[in-house]
Amino acid sequence: MIRFVLRRLALGVLVLWLIVTAVFALFFVSPNNVARTLAGPQASPETLALINARLGLDRPMAEQYLAFLGKLLHGDLGFDYYHGVQVTSIIAEALPVTLSLAVGAAVLWLLIGVSAGVASSVRPRSPLDRVLTTGALFFHSMPTFLIGLALLYLLFFKLSLAGLSWFPAGGYAPLSAGVVPWLDHLVLPWLTLALVLAATYARLTRGSMLDTLGEDFIRTARAKGVKESRVVWRHGFRAAVTPVVTQFGIDFGQLVGGVVITESVFSLPGLGKTAVDAINQQNLPVIIGIVLVASAAVVVANIVVDLGYVLIDPRVRLG
Repeated sequence: MIRFVLRRLALGVLVLWLIVTAVFALFFVSPNNVARTLAGPQASPETLALINARLGLDRPMAEQYLAFLGKLLHGDLGFDYYHGVQVTSIIAEALPVTLSLAVGAAVLWLLIGVSAGVASSVRPRSPLDRVLTTGALFFHSMPTFLIGLALLYLLFFKLSLAGLSWFPAGGYAPLSAGVVPWLDHLVLPWLTLALVLAATYARLTRGSMLDTLGEDFIRTARAKGVKESRVVWRHGFRAAVTPVVTQFGIDFGQLVGGVVITESVFSLPGLGKTAVDAINQQNLPVIIGIVLVASAAVVVANIVVDLGYVLIDPRVRLG
């Protein structure tokens, strides 16, 4: 197992290097002028030259790239072009917001989606199955921002008009401010993400469970008189959960990299909103820093998922 993890980590480092190189090259290929953005349209050529020299943007691309890689190996992602703040500090400030959003939403969408998928598969084509399938299709078809705005209208605006200020309009309260304020600011973003993603997991779980419950070993278990709940959860669900775990690893890794739409709707200062601001400002150090975090999250999530296969299915061997 150690050799497997080391091989996957080495592959992950290669992937991260390729992604960082691609982002770095894209910055120089695309038309942009950081000095002009910083100094304004009336800036003189001498001012622009001074800014480019201070940021190191007047050096050849290869020299800048090698200097960046050298700093990266020492954990230095450079400084924000506009505020002079270290990129690591910007990420350290935004990452807890995105992690809080991703972890809470993941718990909700797994509970809702997997439960709905199993319930649908146990009684296919029943009224319950049709209701759950229709609900899953409805939320899966809804844009994320629309669900977020609808929740804000119903659970913030309408409740506030009725004198029930249960949820804030947006923003974020860190855990250090208390658990209740933290929960208050995250419940609606959690619901927004969970309703969209739970629909996917409900459909995925239902399809996988229907295939598994038709297998011979399930019929054998029932013929032996095994309790139905044990057949469904112990034998059926355990054999059917592999694609759900795979999808979860991909989704969670991507969410940790930034939930752009949900963070924008609820004004959460997470990685997604920070990335959008950095792209609009052509702030390369911040963009690369967030891309690195997002890519690393996907790599780590996939390694964890691969290790999880061994625990879920004893037939799996890590080669």
